[in-house]
Amino acid sequence: MEKFIVHGEASLEGTVNISGSKNASLPILAATLLTREECIIRRVPDVSDTNYMLQILQNLGAEVERASGTVVIKCEKLHSHEAPYDLVRKMRASVCVMGPLLARQNRANVSLPGGCVIGDRPIDLHLRGLKGLGARIDVEGGNVNLEARFGLKGDTIDMMGKNGATVLGTDNVMMAAVLAKGTTVINGAACEPEVIDLANFLNSMGAKITGAGSPRIEIEGVTELGGVDHTVIPDRIEAGTFLVAGAMAAKDKITLRRVRSDHLASVLEVLGQCGCKMKIGDETISIGKADQPLGANIITEPYPGFPTDMQAQMCSLFATTPGLSVVKDTIFPQRFMHASEMKRMGANIQVDDGTAVINGVNQLSAAPVMASDLRASAALVLSGLTATGQTEITRVYHIDRGYEHIDDKLAALGARIDRIPDH
Repeated sequence: MEKFIVHGEASLEGTVNISGSKNASLPILAATLLTREECIIRRVPDVSDTNYMLQILQNLGAEVERASGTVVIKCEKLHSHEAPYDLVRKMRASVCVMGPLLARQNRANVSLPGGCVIGDRPIDLHLRGLKGLGARIDVEGGNVNLEARFGLKGDTIDMMGKNGATVLGTDNVMMAAVLAKGTTVINGAACEPEVIDLANFLNSMGAKITGAGSPRIEIEGVTELGGVDHTVIPDRIEAGTFLVAGAMAAKDKITLRRVRSDHLASVLEVLGQCGCKMKIGDETISIGKADQPLGANIITEPYPGFPTDMQAQMCSLFATTPGLSVVKDTIFPQRFMHASEMKRMGANIQVDDGTAVINGVNQLSAAPVMASDLRASAALVLSGLTATGQTEITRVYHIDRGYEHIDDKLAALGARIDRIPDH
């Protein structure tokens, strides 16, 4: 176990390279199970979630080589159709091996992720979609057993849930459908850029997918897929997090490289409303603090709306922005565990029924805080950068799940963050 000591009152300047997308990499890595040929995937971020996914693939029989962000995978001979609990419990996204295993081997056995309640973060939608393709599903003893003895068959499937579309569920069904007989139509599909990246990866392998990025995806099944060389899209949430860092702590400005501004439209719009100074280039965005900072009202929505994965970071910005800001999370209303930790640092935040009302204070002060999840931990780092004193953040393994060397990247911009053992 490790912790961060974040030295406050930071003044950031310089340039940072944004890593490849964690949320795009995970299903793309899983999709290599669909072919016996070699796949090369570039800009895979070095985070614990991708490391766990590679361990799962190796456990299933894949040959894996990794060096400097490039992963080479060959799944010529799979010796198992089971993704065991000791690996799956470490990462929710591991459930996205269900679709490709089922398509490749006509069966799959995947443990439910640790702490998962079916219907909360909707594994049930994954199962509904795969059942629609003809899979027989049994959930027993914490395991999901899927079987399609005579192969999968295309059908029209509705993937819309009570909180909107599911990205990983859409991914799972899309991966299963590429080798199914006939045509599959996914209605209520997630529209996120990560879904488009997976579709592009699969199409490069020989799949026939149209409509990715819209609520209706059509997949014409093929008999086999081949190898591919693919570069993962930039991580829009990492980019958004560094944009907030610049908005809070830039000396003049910081510049993000390897970014897709079109994937960040809703975040850039809100930062513009807050008065931040920005310059958007071809694959770069520069940002500095606002001369007269303004609060804003945010409602999280499925893409292209404001992402739930950015609400914690915006709470950090609003905590020291004059006036009143309101953040409502319609995707995960319980996702405000960072608020109580930020209150320990002096933030004025009241949370009720999935809505945070934030009254900006002049400055936060350091306090011992605990990271509760990936994005909450990023928000605490941002708050620590501008607070007075040294903020101690425990359980930073959460941040290592999805941010590639965030402490080193911030240090290169002028921050002081010590990573030390937490005894």
